[in-house]
Amino acid sequence: MTVSDTQATWLTQDAYDRLKNELDELVAERPAIAAKINEAREEGDLKENGGYHAAREEQGQLEGRIRQLQELLRNAKVGDVPTESGVARPGSVLTVRFEGENEEEKFLLANREEGAHGDLEVYSPNSPLGQALLDAREGDVREYELPNGGMMQVTLIKAEPFQG
Repeated sequence: MTVSDTQATWLTQDAYDRLKNELDELVAERPAIAAKINEAREEGDLKENGGYHAAREEQGQLEGRIRQLQELLRNAKVGDVPTESGVARPGSVLTVRFEGENEEEKFLLANREEGAHGDLEVYSPNSPLGQALLDAREGDVREYELPNGGMMQVTLIKAEPFQG
């Protein structure tokens, strides 16, 4: 596995198209925000010019989201939801049991940009839990590091394709 494989973000074609459209709309907004900044700048004293500072803030947020989307789409691996059951892959709904717990937990292994999926939590394949479970088979026990430095074991109970 190469470095770029681990950095790739799995997206459905629908999610890729939605994010690409958002990026195109944001890029199209750049001239309007630049015009707002110029208009506010022409009003004079920039220290006390609320319109100027608000426009600059808006521009910063816009540029940040544009960079985020460009990076995400550049590293996107576009494909359909996996159809294979039994193996943890991006786009799979995983049922797991954490060490010391009796209850099972269910979540979608996908990028958060995939969007909301009702009550289903979304965990990134790049998160510590996601990385530990990637390519696990049902019944496998994996271990991952917690934010506090401790280790946690998790058992993959079930892996099934996401049915959007």
